[in-house]
Amino acid sequence: MAGIHISDIEAAINYWRERSPSPDGVSLAAPLRALAEVYALLVYFRETEADERTLPPAARDAWMAWYASTPDTPCIAICSTSQGDEVCKGCGRSFDEVQRWTEMTPGEKRATWRRITLEGDAWRFNRYAERARGN
Repeated sequence: MAGIHISDIEAAINYWRERSPSPDGVSLAAPLRALAEVYALLVYFRETEADERTLPPAARDAWMAWYASTPDTPCIAICSTSQGDEVCKGCGRSFDEVQRWTEMTPGEKRATWRRITLEGDAWRFNRYAERARGN
């Protein structure tokens, strides 16, 4: 199961709040309501991830719109896995993640992004951060 982390649901909510602000401070646009319901259920059940496959269609559509606004790949064009490293020094992905990237689901890609961001030791986060800003 590919999980969509609660922080990604929250980011999608904020994305939609900027695009569809509440006209009266109370009502929410349909994409926001769909995402807020998923977020509330995660909080209520003390879960950190929603199953990508079983996300309600309206919430999935809203999340995918946010997802489309994010960088597709963490690659910064310095791939050390091509030289035999198990983990790329440039982006922080494993050899398997680099190889499977085009086949991965959006949830799997976001899980990888979350992991490498939390680790923060790939060159994209320090030495070559200016390249990462171009993504």
